[in-house]
Amino acid sequence: MKLLAIVPAFNEEGAVADVIAEIRRAEPDADVLVVDDGSHDATAEVAHAAGARVARLPFNLGIGGAVQTGFRVAWDEGYDVAVQVDGDGQHPAEAIPRLVAAIEEGQADYVVGSRFVEDTGYQAPRPRRMGMVILSALVSRIVGHPMTDTTSGFRAAGRRAIEVFAAHYPHDYPEVEATVIAARGGLRVLEVPVEMRPRTAGRSSINAVQSAYYMVKVILAVGVQCLGRRYRPEERPA
Repeated sequence: MKLLAIVPAFNEEGAVADVIAEIRRAEPDADVLVVDDGSHDATAEVAHAAGARVARLPFNLGIGGAVQTGFRVAWDEGYDVAVQVDGDGQHPAEAIPRLVAAIEEGQADYVVGSRFVEDTGYQAPRPRRMGMVILSALVSRIVGHPMTDTTSGFRAAGRRAIEVFAAHYPHDYPEVEATVIAARGGLRVLEVPVEMRPRTAGRSSINAVQSAYYMVKVILAVGVQCLGRRYRPEERPA
């Protein structure tokens, strides 16, 4: 299968080269696309020197815009699977074959690497963990089966999911909405256990105030998605 690793990155010059190297060890035949989301540092130059293809956005679009850029490339260039791997080093690339296998074997169209479907020892701060539980309960009810880690950004999309997300992908904090869009569009969504790591460089862009905003925004956005139209795989991107 033709595989594209999409690495959205914003000011990740300290981690992105290691992320690229780890992806290449895990999936030697994969193409690596780093989407530099308007970084102010040398993220693009470091990624290029590490051997990745780089799509450099002229200004910061946010994680949703960066990831959709990758999906548009994946759709336009005929990739069978696109894997999203964050540029901060938290996602273990050695787990990529596990995500991809679920698609290759026909188990799912969209696969989420979950920290909680099994006990991986991951410990989130208490307020953030409470938010994760609330969002998981909400999304589980919508999609009709348990979802334990709706905020995970470590994901694999098969061709049908690539088609949907190339045409329509949420912005800001998109993971929860993306799961709802996939399920409502008739895609099979599956979680597989993954042990995440602390970021290897830089710092998170989300603080306590932003976390509260995130919760309110995502719950409202999910409600809008449920009231809105469904995005089907046959809807070709423009």
